[in-house]
Amino acid sequence: MECRLLQSYALISGTHVEKPKNIVYFDLETQRTANDVGGWDKKSSMGVSVGVTYSTSTASYEVFPESRMSDLINVLCRADLVVGYNIRRFDYEVLMAYTILDLPHHLPTLDLLEVVEKAAGHKLPLDSVALATLGVGKTAEGLDAIRWWREGKMMEIAEYCCFDVKVTKLVHEYAIDHGELHYMDRFSRKQALKVDLSITT
Repeated sequence: MECRLLQSYALISGTHVEKPKNIVYFDLETQRTANDVGGWDKKSSMGVSVGVTYSTSTASYEVFPESRMSDLINVLCRADLVVGYNIRRFDYEVLMAYTILDLPHHLPTLDLLEVVEKAAGHKLPLDSVALATLGVGKTAEGLDAIRWWREGKMMEIAEYCCFDVKVTKLVHEYAIDHGELHYMDRFSRKQALKVDLSITT
């Protein structure tokens, strides 16, 4: 499997015309907590319960159980840009248990947490940004997804993960359209952040 940023050009009437980028929005849920595996430095031992992508080239979501991690990695490798929230320091670290690739360095990535952190000067959870920006909050928490895994409730995990991917997509699109995002500060006041979406690798 070869990861590379694909050249997306079509030859029309002798002129190269750039095709729309294949942006892949991505999130995953884990089987175990950091405490279960002995700390946050052991993310590769947390295991994937479900991974979800949304591709702009197909305009569709795809759900990947643990048995399809190689397929998930292939989808990410074919993306012109992978967009997520805290994916470089969390999701990729978990996913690298299933590949020899150094995903943070192989995949063209826009991590919205890094964008928000640079603008705000500190980290903010996706829920805070989405609620203030879109009026939509998370439907559950990561610990709920781990409990569902233990209970064998795969559909609940998939639905929750799909919703997170959708929220990430909407936040990204809002940032593109408006050049800013919003969050609620500790006094429950809505604050605006001017964001720079050029923070990619």
